[in-house]
Amino acid sequence: MAKVLVPLADGCEELEAVTIIDLLRRAGIDVVVAGLKPGVVKASRGVQLVPDVTLDHALADDYDMVVLPGGMPGAAHLKDDVRVVELLKKMAAAGKYTAAICAAPMVLAEAGLLGGKQATSYPGVLDGLPGVTLRAEAVVQDGTVLTSRGPGTAMDFALQLVETLAGRAKREQVE
Repeated sequence: MAKVLVPLADGCEELEAVTIIDLLRRAGIDVVVAGLKPGVVKASRGVQLVPDVTLDHALADDYDMVVLPGGMPGAAHLKDDVRVVELLKKMAAAGKYTAAICAAPMVLAEAGLLGGKQATSYPGVLDGLPGVTLRAEAVVQDGTVLTSRGPGTAMDFALQLVETLAGRAKREQVE
């Protein structure tokens, strides 16, 4: 069974975070939700989310994919966290999946993972980034990097994550 890490930061987009976590778990994928710091994460609309573990604890395990929910300032907090950026680099070097939605593709860019790639994001987030071919699709997968536009595309994004990790039949079953 695939294992996925979903790091959460204060100010994350709750619709994206919950949709990703929910659909991956419905598919039978092992999802670890990790807060950047201990305690409750207060999302962008005031919803309080309770992570399974802290990021420091989660980093002791190996993952097949890391998925970053967007939202602001949540994505900025992820981008500024050295542990997250280093983990993304490690995942990419190992040929494992990295995924981000909404504003969070900025974190993939910070880790140097979007050079020469096709990607999408919330409008304006990746504008002017050299070496990135911006696409308007709801979800863009370029090799092991998956990106999506925002809250309105969260379901499509999560279903693509399911398909990538567990196959088309599992996606159809969850869908």
